[in-house]
Amino acid sequence: MNWILLIIAGLFEMLFAICLGKANHTQGIISKLWFGGFLICLFLSMTLLVKVTKVLPIGTAYAVWTGIGAAGTVLLGIFVFKEPATFWRLFFITTLIGSIVGLKLVSH
Repeated sequence: MNWILLIIAGLFEMLFAICLGKANHTQGIISKLWFGGFLICLFLSMTLLVKVTKVLPIGTAYAVWTGIGAAGTVLLGIFVFKEPATFWRLFFITTLIGSIVGLKLVSH
């Protein structure tokens, strides 16, 4: 169950990065709404991360959390925001995801 919560925390980390980016590229009330989304996602992500680190090793949990957020943010950038999908970007995202899976496999 803790690994599922960690994945959810990573997804909220990805969402708070997206909300922050959108808040910086909009103005007025829309910007404030995106910033509100950022704060909500940040709170949920951190709350879940704190919960899982009571059971999982902090180094593994933090690496997986940031990896999910980083990989998810890049993939959303590619698929939703039409950022370039170069060979090297995809190569390094693949190695990042492989590292996350590897950490899961070697953690107790």
